[in-house]
Amino acid sequence: MKDYIRLLRPKDWAKNFFLFVPSFFAKHIFTSSKVELLLAGFAAFCCIASSIYIINDYRDIEDDRKHPAKSKRPLASGKVKPAHAIIICGGLIIAGCTFGYVANPALEFLFVLGAYFFVNLAYSFGLKNIAILDMLILASGFVFRVKGGAIITHTDSSEWLIIMTFLLALFMAIGKRRDDILLKEVSGTEMRKSVSGYNLEFLNTMLGLFSAIIIVAYISYTVSPKTINRLGTYRLYYSSLFVIAGIMRYMQVVFVKQKAGSPTDILYKDRFIQVTILLWIVSVYIILYLLPSTPIFN
Repeated sequence: MKDYIRLLRPKDWAKNFFLFVPSFFAKHIFTSSKVELLLAGFAAFCCIASSIYIINDYRDIEDDRKHPAKSKRPLASGKVKPAHAIIICGGLIIAGCTFGYVANPALEFLFVLGAYFFVNLAYSFGLKNIAILDMLILASGFVFRVKGGAIITHTDSSEWLIIMTFLLALFMAIGKRRDDILLKEVSGTEMRKSVSGYNLEFLNTMLGLFSAIIIVAYISYTVSPKTINRLGTYRLYYSSLFVIAGIMRYMQVVFVKQKAGSPTDILYKDRFIQVTILLWIVSVYIILYLLPSTPIFN
C-alpha cells in the first residue's frame, strides 16, 4: 500500500495550495463556502496531477531506472505493476473531474483543469524533451492553479499575480534543471533529453536574472497604485523582506549546497525556507486582514 501511495506523489500536492492565493489576496479566504469549494478544487488538482505523474512515470520507466533517486519510484523499481498503475490513473481522472464539477458546476474550472491535464500530457509525450519549452510548461502549471482558484471563488486574478506566479515557478524550474546538469557531470548520463540544451553557465545566468526580476516585480506590485486601491493598503511592501530572504536562501541551496532537484523537497526539509514562507504569510495576513485600511489613490 505504501508503494501505491508513493505512486501518487502526495508530497507534490503542496503545489496545489496556489489555488488559495487569489482568495487570500482578495481577503475572503476564511469565508466558509469559498473554503469548501477551494478544498474540492484542491482535491481535483491533486487527482489530475497524480494521474499525470503516473503517466509520466509509466513512459519514463527505463530512463528512471538510470537515475539514482528516480530508480526508487514504484514503477521504475517494479514494486507497482504497470497495469495497476493505468487503472489507478483512470480512476484519478474520473475523481478529479467529479471534484472539479463540485467546485464549479458552471464548468469554467473544469476547462482550466482540462487544459492543465492536456498541456502536461503533451509534456509527458514529448514536449519535455525540448529545452526551455519544458521549463515554461512546468511553470504554466502554477498559473493554471491560480486561475482555477480565481474561477472557483469568482475572484479577479490580477496580471501582477499571474506574472509573479509564473516567474517564481520558472525560477524554481531553472534550479531543478541545473541540478540535472550537475547529475549529468557526475554520472555521465543524461537523465532527460532536454538537458542537452542547457549548460551551467546558461542556467546560472538565468537564475541570477530571474531572481532579480522576481524581487523587482514583487516590490513593483506592492507599491503599485492599482494594488493599493484594490487591497486598500500601502503597507504590503513590508512583506517584500521575506520574498528577498526566500530568494536568497533558494540561491544558497542551489549554489552553495548544490541541492535543487525538487522544490517540494526543499519546502519540506529546509527550515529556513519554511520559516520565511510562514513569516511572509503572517505578515500579509496582518497587513490585509488586521490593520486598518489606508487612504485610496485617485
